Amino acid sequence: MTEIIDLLLTMSQEIKDIKARIDLIKYQKAEKLKDNWIDNQEVMQSLHISKRTLQTFRTNGTIPYSKIQGKFYYKVADIEQLLQDNYYNHNFRKDGNK
Repeated sequence: MTEIIDLLLTMSQEIKDIKARIDLIKYQKAEKLKDNWIDNQEVMQSLHISKRTLQTFRTNGTIPYSKIQGKFYYKVADIEQLLQDNYYNHNFRKDGNK
C-alpha cells in the first residue's frame, strides 16, 4: 500500500514539474510575441472588428501602426495595451476602490 502512495506522490510531483515547465514556456512565448508585428487581418480577427473600425482606430490614434508599401502592421504589445487601457470591471470604480 505504501508503494502505491509513494508512486502517486512521485507522479503528482512530476505532473507539477511538467505544469511549471509548460507555464514557463507559455510566459516566454508571450514575452517574445510582444515584440512581434501583426497585420490588419490578424488585428481584426483578434479584436473581432471590421476593416473600417480598424481604419478608424488608426485615424483617431487609438492604435499606433507602421505602414510599408500600403500594408499596415501593429505591435502585439500595443494591441494588448489598448485592451488593458480599456479594461473595465464593474465591481470597482475607476480609482480601483470598491
